[in-house]
Amino acid sequence: MDGIHDLGGLQGFGRIDVDEPEEAFHAPWEGRMFGMARCMARPADWNIDWFRHCRELIDPADYLTRPYYDQWMQAYSAMLVNSGVATVEEIATGKSTYRPKKVPPAPPPESFRTGRAGYTRYDRPGAADPAFRPGDIVRTKAHGIPGHTRLPRYVRGHRGVIVASHGPHVFPDAHAVGEDRAEPLYTVGFAASDLWPEVTHRDRVFLDLWESYLDRE
Repeated sequence: MDGIHDLGGLQGFGRIDVDEPEEAFHAPWEGRMFGMARCMARPADWNIDWFRHCRELIDPADYLTRPYYDQWMQAYSAMLVNSGVATVEEIATGKSTYRPKKVPPAPPPESFRTGRAGYTRYDRPGAADPAFRPGDIVRTKAHGIPGHTRLPRYVRGHRGVIVASHGPHVFPDAHAVGEDRAEPLYTVGFAASDLWPEVTHRDRVFLDLWESYLDRE
């Protein structure tokens, strides 16, 4: 979908601060938010692409002015209410009033110590044969969709070349609405001067894009 989250290539938002200190969290509450998100039990209708789509629905003013982990809080709160795990009142008060059903148990503590909690493979070997090969010239779709997509706005309708083929991976547009469908995934290279006319150097931009986003040139 076209939203405030898709800022790649847009101007007017000021300079990017590249000297920001290297730290995992800017405040203790951010670490707590991260910890809660990593260890909570997840309803069956949750996945990474649904989470991203919920973040994309945040009001633009909130998206641009609230901290990153505050966006997480808003997205997870909406997901909890949508899935019937919590009510708005419970989230506002911090007090639960009932025990939700059909919620799987949280991962065991040892899975967090090994760094294996919550990680899922999204490759699907043998699910579909690729239509393109490295070296093929392609053009990205020029239109957006109303739901979740991983095709950035700044690259739509542009010519690129297939650099690598990674085999079938879960298609995020479908995954965000609960469909586990795989498509071939490619690394596509674009000349920076094709994306932004004012560019005079020979740099290239590389994106990993699904087959549905591409047409043969």
